[in-house]
Formats: sequence, C-alpha cells, structure tokens
Amino acid sequence: MTIWQRISDMAAVVSDGSKSLWSVLHGGTTLPATGDVRRAETSVAFTMAVIALSAKMAKADGVVLGIEKDTFYKAFRVADADVSSVEHVFTLAQQDTAGFELYAEQIARSLDGDQALLADVLDSLFHIATADRAMHPGEDAFLAEVARRFGLSDSTFRHRRAQFVVDPSSPYDVLGLDPAVSDEALKTRHRKLVRENHPDLMIGRGLPPETVQLATRRLAAINDAYRTISRERGL
Repeated sequence: MTIWQRISDMAAVVSDGSKSLWSVLHGGTTLPATGDVRRAETSVAFTMAVIALSAKMAKADGVVLGIEKDTFYKAFRVADADVSSVEHVFTLAQQDTAGFELYAEQIARSLDGDQALLADVLDSLFHIATADRAMHPGEDAFLAEVARRFGLSDSTFRHRRAQFVVDPSSPYDVLGLDPAVSDEALKTRHRKLVRENHPDLMIGRGLPPETVQLATRRLAAINDAYRTISRERGL
C-alpha cells in the first residue's frame, strides 16, 4: 500500500483537524514517537497536510479550477498509481478553507521549521495559485497567513510573492533588497540569485522538470527586476 493510499483511508481527518493523524491511521492506538514510528508519522502527516493545504488554497478564491489541480499534481509529482487516492483527499479538502492554519503548522513541524524548505513549499503554493495567471485577494491573504504559520518573515513572503505576482512597483522585493542598497551590493545580490536559481544547476542536480520550471520562472523575475532597477539608476 502506497503512502497516498494509506492517507486516502483516513481522508475523514481532512474535515476534523482536531484528530491525530496517527491515531486515526492506527485505530486510536498511541505509539511512541521515536525511530521508524516517528518517521512514518511525520511522513503521513506531512503528505496529508500538503494535499489539504493545496486544496484549501485552491478554494481561497471561491472556486477550484482544473488548471490549479493539474498544477498541484505536477508540482508535487503524484504518481499515476496514486492519483485516485490523492484525488479523494483533495476533493474533501477543497470544500472550504476551514482549518488550513492547522495544516500549515503541521507542515512547519514536519520540516522542523527549516526556512529554506518551507519557502520552497510556499513557492509551490504560489505556483498553484497563479496557474490561471491571476492572484485573487483571497489567495493572497491565504498565502500570507500560511507564510506566517510557517514562521517566514514578511520580507521573505514579499520576496517569494514578487517572483510570481507581477508588480512593477516592487522590483526590490523580487531581489529581497532594501531600496537604499548600494549599486555594488545590488550587483552582488543579483549574481547570487542567478547562481542559485539557474535552471542548468537544477538540471545538473537531477531535479524534476517541475522544479526546473519554477527556477526558470524565478530567474526571469529576478532578471526583470534587476534590469528595472538598473535602468532607474542608470547602470
């Protein structure tokens, strides 16, 4: 039985965030959170939370579009054999946004508060939210709260958001810089971001096409922001 199928068996948990994922999976049995048990519990909880949070985010604008669901499956690389199981959970979770905060907190705990990994999860959610080439205010507010529950700073949220949402007034947010930054620091930051987000680097590391696609999108936003600031400064 795959992890997605196991999660499908406890899909009722989606509508009741007060229940323990592990206790539902094992009929109420309490097991020590150590070793393999702890790792299994974390894996199930994390996967469940990602599905539920993604579905509820797609509902944040009032309607779940097919392109948003398709983007979810691509962003999180759901195997063909698991699609029906994931679909079952996604369908239940997309009914409303209630309880999404609990799932955001579960993801943060599962990743031990790792800021880089949590920012990557936020990127994937932005990718889903903007799949229809628009950012609804409801989605914007939803993701801002998710970032807060992840423990990400306001500046990190603005930096990540600016790479998905076209806002000509905030090129500094795209680069994660203060407008008072020096020209030299601006150039250094740009070079660093280009190195970190270059698609060739992702391909060389053997990362999936969806990750490379995200990096390509980020790199385009980074270069556009740098060109905008450079023009303003006459560089």
